[in-house]
Amino acid sequence: MPTAAEVESSYTYEREFSATMSGNVAEISVVQPQRQLDRGGTLWAQVGPYIFLFCQETQELFQRYPGLAGVRVVTRTPGGQKIAEALLSRNALNNLTWKRALNIAGKARRDGTRRPTLLEDLVRWGEEHTEYEYNPRYLHS
Repeated sequence: MPTAAEVESSYTYEREFSATMSGNVAEISVVQPQRQLDRGGTLWAQVGPYIFLFCQETQELFQRYPGLAGVRVVTRTPGGQKIAEALLSRNALNNLTWKRALNIAGKARRDGTRRPTLLEDLVRWGEEHTEYEYNPRYLHS
């Protein structure tokens, strides 16, 4: 099992970010910039956890630590209020679907600001492959 410090060091993020272990699940907490929520509303509130879950770093955590059952990402406002969370279980993706996930998320990260449909694609993918929950306050913008 990874330690919280090993999980944290696996990701590169310049803003507030922390990790803990809850049993055999890595729990990552990320502060989402308020300007994203103000500008992108519901869509940016929903996409936050998937940006972190569907990346090479998460895939490598699963490969490196066979006992890791899942990775949960919780996004929060700068004030600490939960925006959204999603849990990706170890067996939710296979080699083929991991490639697809990385492709969808990569396009969303690279071009999502200019092409919001890419963010929508990532949200749909995330909802199909994770257990997720959104704070209703952020679903109406």
